[in-house]
Amino acid sequence: MGFFSNLFKKKKKDEAAAPAAPVEKEAAAAAPVAEKTDAPAAAPAAAPAKPAGEFKHGSIYADTTAMEPIPGYVPGLGAPEGGKIKIALYWAAACGGCDVSVLDSDEKVLNVGAMADIVMWPVAADGKEKDIEEMEDGSITVSLINGAVRNEENEHMVKLLRQKSKLVVAYGTCACFGGTPALANLVPGGSQEILDYVYNKTPTSAAFCEAYPDKPHVPQTEIQVPEGTLTLPQLYNRVKSLDQVIDVDYYVPGCPPTQETLGALLEAVVGLVYKGVALPPKGTHIGVTKRTLCEECPRHKENKRLEEIKEPYQVNIDPDKCLMDQGILCLGAATVGGCGAKCTRAGQPCRGCYGPTDKVTEHGASVFTAVASLFPILEEDPTCKEDKIIDVMSSVKDPLGYFYAYTMSKALIVRSVKEGGQ
Repeated sequence: MGFFSNLFKKKKKDEAAAPAAPVEKEAAAAAPVAEKTDAPAAAPAAAPAKPAGEFKHGSIYADTTAMEPIPGYVPGLGAPEGGKIKIALYWAAACGGCDVSVLDSDEKVLNVGAMADIVMWPVAADGKEKDIEEMEDGSITVSLINGAVRNEENEHMVKLLRQKSKLVVAYGTCACFGGTPALANLVPGGSQEILDYVYNKTPTSAAFCEAYPDKPHVPQTEIQVPEGTLTLPQLYNRVKSLDQVIDVDYYVPGCPPTQETLGALLEAVVGLVYKGVALPPKGTHIGVTKRTLCEECPRHKENKRLEEIKEPYQVNIDPDKCLMDQGILCLGAATVGGCGAKCTRAGQPCRGCYGPTDKVTEHGASVFTAVASLFPILEEDPTCKEDKIIDVMSSVKDPLGYFYAYTMSKALIVRSVKEGGQ
């Protein structure tokens, strides 16, 4: 626990009372004298335009692939000369995988401890909401927020962190696009239908309801106890991505982001704090490439016609052939590169967790278009009858869940409703 003790240790009262050093001064103080120029120090905010020759096509990998090592990270980086910056990490509607991915950066996580005081990280530190509320606005240099906005607590906390932070990063697929939690938007009855099913209709819940018919079954948002009032956050009918609730500066996709993607984010922050390197333009998706995942994948492609769509367990997978050519539905053709095609290299199809390319606004529709381009339309018979299309698509067990597994919050569909409207 020595590492975490140092990472989250409280500052002395006189240090805490002193105003936080501006990032501009930290960066200028940390820059070597030999590199000093007459140019002003970079401010900790998104640059208005792309620096020449640096951040191309919304990616700080430029022309490289995501599998190349990220340079410049070694243990013993040391604190910035102007003092440590403040970083907050928060999870909203998430599984915890994004928090684990931060630790998955191996020894590079030590650089985070050297560079910053982590003022909030619910999965690793006993941070309190009131501590954040008492901080000055903008005193947190960067907040990494993972997870979708699912309930009123999520909404309150992300708005609070936005107020207290200079920069906010949507970290992980759920924050960027809604992720798996956003599939709840496909339930016509919204949160009430979900709560009713979970607490009244699942086998274990139904047995409890039968055994205790007079007890409340669905958790209440408020209850009085001798010690006072206990509350639970209200569940919303619609799950939203982070930028549908607050202003977001940068996006780091992935379920969870790979070590290389996280390395790209750390590289940008370290460059700013220690060398005054300008940040990429606001809105940049960090750690992605300008190509599709399909172009990153090393498998040989023949673009065969789809007669039937199969699940991976139904196929003796050829390690060299394209998975789509083997009848396995893969979303790589409509998904942005950046993960290094880890899933397809291992024989599993891409599910689209890095989201669409910057040329696409509707990921699910783009995937369907890619699949439709492989329908069995031949030169000698340039038609595909409706019954054949239905036959091919009916072999997809859950089309909406497959095509929108990670991006439902950003879909044009928005959400499912019952007839009669809501």
